[in-house]
Amino acid sequence: MTDPAPTPANAPVVPAKGRAHSLLGEPKVWFCAMGLTLGLLMVIGLLSLIIVEGVSVFWPRQVLELDVKDASGKIQTVAGEIRKEQAKRDVSPDATIHHEWLFFTGNKDVTGSAFRFVDAQAIADQRMPKDIIVAERMEYGDSIFYPVSLKLADGTEIAASEGSFLAKLRAKIAEGNARRDQIHTIEADQIGEINDRVRKLEIERRKAITDDDTKLLAELDAARADVQKEYETLAAKAGELRKQMSADVLNYRLADGTARQQAVGDLLRVEHPNAMSWWEKFGVFLHNGWDFLTGAPREANTEGGIFPAIFGTFVMTLLMSVIVTPLGVIAAIYLREYARQGLLVQMVRISVNNLAGVPSIVFGVFGLGFFVYSVGGSLDRWFFSDVLPTPTFGTGGILWASLTLALLALPVVIVATEEALVAVPRGVREAAMACGASKWQSIQRIVLPSALPGILTGVVLAMARGAG
Repeated sequence: MTDPAPTPANAPVVPAKGRAHSLLGEPKVWFCAMGLTLGLLMVIGLLSLIIVEGVSVFWPRQVLELDVKDASGKIQTVAGEIRKEQAKRDVSPDATIHHEWLFFTGNKDVTGSAFRFVDAQAIADQRMPKDIIVAERMEYGDSIFYPVSLKLADGTEIAASEGSFLAKLRAKIAEGNARRDQIHTIEADQIGEINDRVRKLEIERRKAITDDDTKLLAELDAARADVQKEYETLAAKAGELRKQMSADVLNYRLADGTARQQAVGDLLRVEHPNAMSWWEKFGVFLHNGWDFLTGAPREANTEGGIFPAIFGTFVMTLLMSVIVTPLGVIAAIYLREYARQGLLVQMVRISVNNLAGVPSIVFGVFGLGFFVYSVGGSLDRWFFSDVLPTPTFGTGGILWASLTLALLALPVVIVATEEALVAVPRGVREAAMACGASKWQSIQRIVLPSALPGILTGVVLAMARGAG
């Protein structure tokens, strides 16, 4: 009779071999996890800092009025917003660290600069007046001032002390914004359409002169005269609207007492930041953010919004993806599934990998020289010779930009697709072919669906590189 199997209670203890070596590896795993966590925290912290500092630009700031002593001891009054506080670079004789403020004073049309540094030690007094106004203008940036009166086109003058002053001023600003939209519609849409018609008439007129068709030439001249009358009517309407925008005038004074005037039509918005509640500031914050996302740039891209950049980037990236995805996937399928693996294919792969490291400026120069000047110029000579020397395709455009970005992102899609195809098990391919499927059927029905996540990863990486 055999002895019973030992129970866990009386089983002999066998020392685990290699346990000491496994203990040596556990601290490395923990250090790796700590490093990964630290890296993620640093990335999250950096993104949070960028978001907070960027979004804070849209929040209305308090406006301070300072009495500052200059070198001669005279008092100069300035008003503005504190943007930054820092230690002065110049060390005082007693080795005391003094601070200075970066002050946004606005009124760039008066002082020539919208910022100035103010020595904190030179500030004699500071206050936060409730009636000071921050106005956003079409030109020269924001203006910070005290309103005096509003002079209307009919000669009526409303003093700033009247209760209806601010409401009337904002109503006139809203009227000016509406007129500005009307002017843009007239000049960009209606007059732009007329200019296009004039261009087409000029092309037909050239043909009539070449063919010596006097009857057609007379008809074109009559049509050109009618179009010219339409243009003059619209131009006169736009001029009248511009005249109305400068009819209402805002009288104001700066913090130093300088009296100034501003056409109400040049103002976009006015606010009392020192008299606003938190909810009012939050409303201004949302309005500023929306204007930034949906508005057009102005003042040489230093003010306004970024909507054209967002829209152009989106369309260009979308076109690039439509172009680069089929080309990259087809090239990867051929290199991995059909091409004979040899020296030539290896050289092609090396070239593709090297293209992934070429700077984007090189692709830009190539796109300008090849697509714009060569391809676009040839298309103009072949199909649009009537409108030369005005280029049709031989100039910068979103199509050529998308093709250039497609060349830039093509190596990324090829490499990612090849890696995804390699990851598909060989047994799956052989099983499909054993069931009677052809090579293309096995690729189409088995390999590509299995490799789709990797292909999509490559497309996303290509879009990220192109958009960047």
